[in-house]
Amino acid sequence: MDDTTGTAVRYLSRPGGRVAYEVSGEGPLVVAVPGMGDLRSTYRYLVPALLAAGYRVATTDLRGHGDSDAAFPCYGDAATGADVLALVADLGGPAVVVGNSMGAGAAVWAAAERPDLVSGLVLVGPFVRDAPVGAVVRLALRVAMLPLWAAACWKAYLPKLYAGRRPADFADHRDAMVASIRRPGYRAAFSRTTRVSHAEAQARLGEVRARSLVVMGELDPDFASPAQEAAWIASRLASSVVMVAQAGHYPQSQRPEVTAAAVLDFLAEVAPGA
Repeated sequence: MDDTTGTAVRYLSRPGGRVAYEVSGEGPLVVAVPGMGDLRSTYRYLVPALLAAGYRVATTDLRGHGDSDAAFPCYGDAATGADVLALVADLGGPAVVVGNSMGAGAAVWAAAERPDLVSGLVLVGPFVRDAPVGAVVRLALRVAMLPLWAAACWKAYLPKLYAGRRPADFADHRDAMVASIRRPGYRAAFSRTTRVSHAEAQARLGEVRARSLVVMGELDPDFASPAQEAAWIASRLASSVVMVAQAGHYPQSQRPEVTAAAVLDFLAEVAPGA
């Protein structure tokens, strides 16, 4: 379904199903994990820059998303983090793990669980703790993300998440995301993913020893104050922070030149490429 680099889709067998990924390039390993509702092609602008700089790059689909299977018994940061570690081990890590949104929570969990396999973290628009939400709002979100109309609600909400600049192919990418969710079985998997807690990631923040970089869009609507959230994460992980102007929740595609420059500077320190 989804192709980032033109390479063949591969599958990693996991308990309960298969996780789809593609890998290309030579050099130190970078594994990129998308967020909830998204596809591995969210990194379509970042991957070429990493390949050109001499890195081997693997992009994955989450459980129940894209080309991955949708019959997994569980979803969430720990489940995805375990998938990431299995992929890194299979590809011959260690790796720098790039995680967007929910993928960042999984990256944190993985770094705490297996520090020998994770040499660095790039956390983009990261959810590493649950946002304070009242009971009424929580109930409304749960109703909005019921399987019957979750895809339509997600399609309507996505423009808000892309506050600021949008990539030229925004409409095509959004259509691909929504079509993926609408497939039989994937509606329910997406709905279950929207209900996960990030407490699993927050509980492990103090155990992370890998160096990290936080990349946050200045207009990210998922946080009351993106700058304050980035600073809070940085204080827990001793991270450096890059705030990206004119970008919302997806700076990797909204401002790819800024994001790529920040990521490459970080990689040059923790995992030098060619």
